[in-house]
Amino acid sequence: MSLCTSASIELAEPTAATAATARTWLLIEQPGPWGAKALRASHLDPALGRELERLADGTGVRLGLIRRPGRHADTRRPRHRVIAAHTAPGRSWVRSTELADPADLAALDFQALGAGLPAGFGAPADGPGHPPIALVCTNGTRDRCCAVQGRPLAAELAADSSLDVWETTHLGGHRFAPTMLVLPHGYAYGRLDAATAKAALTAAHSGRIALEGCRGRSSWSRPGQAADLAVRALIGEDSADALAVHSADPVHAVRPGNPGNPGNPAAESAAWSVHVRHTDGREWRALVAQHAATPPRPESCGAALGTPARMDVESIEQTAPGTPAP
Repeated sequence: MSLCTSASIELAEPTAATAATARTWLLIEQPGPWGAKALRASHLDPALGRELERLADGTGVRLGLIRRPGRHADTRRPRHRVIAAHTAPGRSWVRSTELADPADLAALDFQALGAGLPAGFGAPADGPGHPPIALVCTNGTRDRCCAVQGRPLAAELAADSSLDVWETTHLGGHRFAPTMLVLPHGYAYGRLDAATAKAALTAAHSGRIALEGCRGRSSWSRPGQAADLAVRALIGEDSADALAVHSADPVHAVRPGNPGNPGNPAAESAAWSVHVRHTDGREWRALVAQHAATPPRPESCGAALGTPARMDVESIEQTAPGTPAP
């Protein structure tokens, strides 16, 4: 079976603007095997997994399971580490706690978490004395590449005791494996090796991001991710919280003919005027267009060929503060 990562590399598919979108992450420690739909196929009670998915739906909270790298003994743990992280710039935070019974999570206020309010959850787990958290996708039952590429990376990073490294179930974008999410800022990375992963973590430790392999900040929509990264590249800005996406206004949407793949939403062409603001007062408008990536390629191992959406930044214009969208 060919690997989806190989096809993506051969086609030089860009990694930018491919991060999963989530304002807040809620990550539950669950060792042992994971199924493709891990919250319903692991040692976590599947009924609880379904209930947590229901509670999180539409709140801006994304759920995942985590475990420490290494051999995953098929054993039960008396307590489960749970990490909650909000990723909005200037308001990001990480909090952590341990629970004897993950069912207690059903009592959380998911709307508040999604809005960036910790609502009394756990204790702070970021700031001085806390390294950034590295989440490496390794769920091979969901996609082979995540195991083949992700597990060696997670193990190599975990060999450095100064790093806080976890394996996780799903970060999206299997074809960019190995993939990693870095908290608290929520920037995702793809096609990593140990050197580029450590560079991203070193940058995060001082409140910066690394542009190499960066897929985008999860708190932004995909057009927002594209504009954020394009403005950073334009002005050489690596401070994680220096830029914020304030709006992404649709400017047109058409569906070009695509007889080989009818009905695929990724085949739609659309565009947004994205407003990006710097903390120093500078502002930009980026025109971001969505197109279908061609030729077709597997979006995950064993999947049918598809044409995933690609975000292209077609222009960037610095504007006066408060300039309305065109």
